[in-house]
Amino acid sequence: MSPTTGEAAKGLVVALHGWGANAEDLAGLVPFVNMPDYQFMFPNAPYPYPYSPTGRAWYELRSENAYQGLVESRQLLHKWLSSLEGSTGIPLSRTVLLGFSQGAAMTMDVGLHLPLAGLVALSGYLHPIADMGQRDFTTCPPILLVHGRQDAVVPIEAGENAKTTLETLGVRVNYHEFDMGHEIRPQVLPLIRNFVLGVTPSSGL
Repeated sequence: MSPTTGEAAKGLVVALHGWGANAEDLAGLVPFVNMPDYQFMFPNAPYPYPYSPTGRAWYELRSENAYQGLVESRQLLHKWLSSLEGSTGIPLSRTVLLGFSQGAAMTMDVGLHLPLAGLVALSGYLHPIADMGQRDFTTCPPILLVHGRQDAVVPIEAGENAKTTLETLGVRVNYHEFDMGHEIRPQVLPLIRNFVLGVTPSSGL
């Protein structure tokens, strides 16, 4: 989704959908975020969703095969993100990776290992098998974490745990809770906009 201003994009936002959704799921938010001079991309997860012909998944979530496919998705996403500057002309330093739910988990998993401008994780969780390794996390992109206190799908404790873990590692975290469920309420959109504008300042063009 190219900028609607007709000018060159000031930055790129890549949005990862959740388990069972698809690339169209987050596209409807673009007009409400009010960033007409940014390019947006909405990749589909690589695996079919078992309960809907139109749904996609980044990996299996059912308990008997939980996290099956994660390693492959991680590699595919890392490679694809690394190639984007060649196709868009926008460097990773002006690219923000955003995700909702399972997409937020993928955002934190992959995004912490790339020189991105920033990360946005909405209603997400950290992978328990994420490969943190021995590295300096203080150089990682800053991250905006948003979670609903009434989230019945990914409990608020998952958001709080992500905040605590990332801060302990030295990642710069901007954390917000709202009285909402597993959703993206209108009051979250200005937070996203301000965060993206803050990590991709026009002076960097």
